[in-house]
Amino acid sequence: MGVESEEVSGTGIRRRGCSCSKDDFLPEESFRTWGNYVKAMKDTPARLMNRVTTRSGDQAEIQVKARSQHDMKKTLNWWDLIWFGMGAVIGAGIFVLTGLEAREVAGPAVVLSYVVSGISALLSVFCYTEFAVEIPVAGGSFAYLRVELGDFMAFIAAGNILLEYVIGGAAVARSWTSYFATLCGQKPNDFRIHAPSLQEGYDHLDPVAIGIIVVVCIFAVTSTKASSRLNYIASIVHAGVILFIIVAGLIKADTNNYRDFAPNGVRGIFKSSAVLFFAYVGFDAVSTMAEETKDPARDIPIGLVGSMVITTTIYCVLAITLCLMQPYDNINVDAPFSEAFKDVGWGWAGYIVAFGALKGMTSVLLVGAVGQARYLTHIARTHMMPPWFAIVNSRTGTPVNATVVMLAATAVIAFFTKLDILSNLLSISTLFIFMLVAVALLVRRYYVSGVTTAGDRNKLVIFLALILASSIATSAYWGLSDKGWIGYCIAVPIWILATVGLRILVPQARQPKMWGVPLVPWLPSASIAINIFLLGSIDKDSFVRFAIWTAFLLLYYFLFGLHASYDTAMMYEGKTLEKGEGPRTGGELKGEPGVGSKDGSIDPPSS
Repeated sequence: MGVESEEVSGTGIRRRGCSCSKDDFLPEESFRTWGNYVKAMKDTPARLMNRVTTRSGDQAEIQVKARSQHDMKKTLNWWDLIWFGMGAVIGAGIFVLTGLEAREVAGPAVVLSYVVSGISALLSVFCYTEFAVEIPVAGGSFAYLRVELGDFMAFIAAGNILLEYVIGGAAVARSWTSYFATLCGQKPNDFRIHAPSLQEGYDHLDPVAIGIIVVVCIFAVTSTKASSRLNYIASIVHAGVILFIIVAGLIKADTNNYRDFAPNGVRGIFKSSAVLFFAYVGFDAVSTMAEETKDPARDIPIGLVGSMVITTTIYCVLAITLCLMQPYDNINVDAPFSEAFKDVGWGWAGYIVAFGALKGMTSVLLVGAVGQARYLTHIARTHMMPPWFAIVNSRTGTPVNATVVMLAATAVIAFFTKLDILSNLLSISTLFIFMLVAVALLVRRYYVSGVTTAGDRNKLVIFLALILASSIATSAYWGLSDKGWIGYCIAVPIWILATVGLRILVPQARQPKMWGVPLVPWLPSASIAINIFLLGSIDKDSFVRFAIWTAFLLLYYFLFGLHASYDTAMMYEGKTLEKGEGPRTGGELKGEPGVGSKDGSIDPPSS
């Protein structure tokens, strides 16, 4: 790709230029020869046990940054993060999905759907923030899960993180085309190519979406600070347009449109909440920028929590405005706000809205491109993905390889796939990951190797299992029973008692050093419950697609990722696993010292 790279070969010789050799992708000992690979496959059970039971340490996770050859530049402050957070979130979710869910599912009660999904997102933001402050690396939730739940769970989450970003970017790019068409006075499909030979839902090809992704890619690989400035300018324009929509829309409001407030009742509200969670997913991209933040302890909490509170308020006011402007069953699902102004006789305003929406969605694409590349970079540092993706360009200070590859995948998906298919699948991946991060936070607070007694560890496992089981039972009962209530009377008290038990009977083994989540264990436990509950409102077909993707991840992991990450861990720990020898989890990283249990980090660390 013409991207500068640098590698230390086995002979100690550095080479520069375009990296395209096998060693850039599979440099580990297990892939040197076919014989080595066959032996590695035979050792799969022992290696898997090692990767499942070994967890990374805070300091080891931070020091693994050295494997990118060059540091990312620390150029961001809390102001940048707030605008990145707003730019990452306010896009296709509010400007497209609001109309879709209001018309098809929730009616004017879509505002309550935004409240529910916003609360869930805010709980997750708190969990993310504590991790991001103490482990300021580009890996985001992947790094957090590696530290607390181990390599295997981190990889499954990582695969879904990457899917989340690719699908999210594709959905926004498709929506960009819709609003661009409105700005040009055309219908969205006028800019798409119909391919009747393809399956329905994948038969409208979108070349405009590819074009905007290419433009975003150019900015994303140039400079993080430059991306921040572009996002800042675009977000200011976007904020002005949002203010215009609210003021102008309320002038044309008709309260009669709110008479049938919730046509599908409570079930419609929660079903929409699960889909509208899509509108909040961009905030986790901000956590991946912790490595480029000047003062993580101050800037990350302000940036993450501040942007989420502002965003939720804006979403609710915009949803109210849309449903006051016209009856919910007349809302246009492709460009709801633009068409709403046309219906009330202000056609000129529709063009202002379309222009603002394009600005907003461009920001979402840009911040998503920055975030997804940093996720992939940190995953590649562990060699669960090829280390070629971990290279940071010395001139730009950005992960160019990871950025280009992720956006290429996004472009392919955007070219073929409709928005409704993308949004449901995206919500599953996001809710699953956020649930795991909340579990990891509870593990972080209540379990430290060498500090927590065996009895307290066992109680922690039991209470966590009860919290998860009761949350799953509540979600399943909601999905299977339309009018029943007995199941809730059993599952909800179990969740409450399990959380109380965790609070009273298990002492916290670690206190946050700089910034901590309040109301532990209640807040992360509530995050687990609400994320799992929203999962129960998603359609069956989306779960089938999610299962297929997870099966693909497992296949890749057992064939490549497991052996590459194991070899890398053994190299840095200075160990080998002899034939017939069981997995080892003790010791510290060679050249990457772990943090002892005295200061609360989990020991032993692992690469």
